Amino acid sequence: MSKSWRPATQLVHGGTLRSQYGEMSEAIYLTQGFVYDTSEAAEARFKGETEGFIYARYGSPTNDMFEKRMCALEGAEDARATASGMAAVTAAILCQLKAGDHIVAARALFGSCRWVVETLAPKYGIECTLVDGRHLENWEKAITPKTKVFFLESPTNPTLEIVDIAGVAKLANQVGAKVVVDNVFATPLFQKPLELGAHIVIYSATKHIDGQGRCLGGVVLSDKAWIDEHLHDYFRHTGPAMSPFNAWTLLKGIETLPLRVAQQTRNAAKIADFLAEQKQVARVIYPGRKDHPQADIIAKQMTGGSTLVCFELKGGKEAAFKLQNALDVVTISNNLGDTRSLITHPATTTHKNLSDEARAELGISAGTVRLSAGIEDTDDLLEDFAQALSKIPA
Repeated sequence: MSKSWRPATQLVHGGTLRSQYGEMSEAIYLTQGFVYDTSEAAEARFKGETEGFIYARYGSPTNDMFEKRMCALEGAEDARATASGMAAVTAAILCQLKAGDHIVAARALFGSCRWVVETLAPKYGIECTLVDGRHLENWEKAITPKTKVFFLESPTNPTLEIVDIAGVAKLANQVGAKVVVDNVFATPLFQKPLELGAHIVIYSATKHIDGQGRCLGGVVLSDKAWIDEHLHDYFRHTGPAMSPFNAWTLLKGIETLPLRVAQQTRNAAKIADFLAEQKQVARVIYPGRKDHPQADIIAKQMTGGSTLVCFELKGGKEAAFKLQNALDVVTISNNLGDTRSLITHPATTTHKNLSDEARAELGISAGTVRLSAGIEDTDDLLEDFAQALSKIPA
């Protein structure tokens, strides 16, 4: 593979393996195990003396292609593909921690991610401190002698807050901790956490990477030394492996990632500007707008806006439900990153299990709505929002 290839080319050709049949599209290797020519060959492979596949739970040719293609895009040395995004989150965190260790995490996290660090990790004696991740001094104050992991997403779900990744990484390096970044909302096209100093990057490949509502998947990326030391054995023995069929589906999705994200981002930016002018809307948060509270950090670490828009309706839950129910092109769903535009009411879905106080801390009100822009015609989307908003009192 040419290292000079740009992302759009890497995502079509990177990591491709072909069998003796010379297939054009990547092959799906739906097999549990692999055979060896001799007993000596099997022994050598299990010892790690020769390269090759052993068992599909450890890896397969199709999964290997997906992992290599993600590494090419992310600029990572190694990766492991998991069955879901949450499998990637859990593996990336737990594989490197033990009882007595300490996590510092941004409080603005997807609900299931908060459950992993707030509820699951403490069951194994791992402490966690949640901080307002927008301010570096909060990260610094939370550090203890036992701090081993900093965990964050940026932009955050659903309010699109930004965390200074380079700043957090600098603090982590001072105490020998690792920074784990959930980079789903930025996509690997608009933000490179490893280049900013992060140590581990995770994705729910279910989102933009598949991008067509077909299958679940996740991936953990880092340098080879960290994966060999921490993730490799955890991955082999706990079994979060991705199905080869899903890996093949994601390989097909990733080929069109730049095209889809470009149109989704154009749509998101236009819709954000439109919503900001509507009397029914109290506020709009979008990383591509100059009025974003952290526009200075965005300019430092992101090369594009986002496919997501967060906005708040003045009429609370009643207005939010009326808007969502009145939309025709836009579909109600808790997913994101799809070719279809999807709209979500976080307080009653993705962040339902948080307390009222926790949602208030995150800026999630009864009127907060999250839009994931799709690839539809921009004017159709704008007209859809106009007709839906007309049904809500100004």
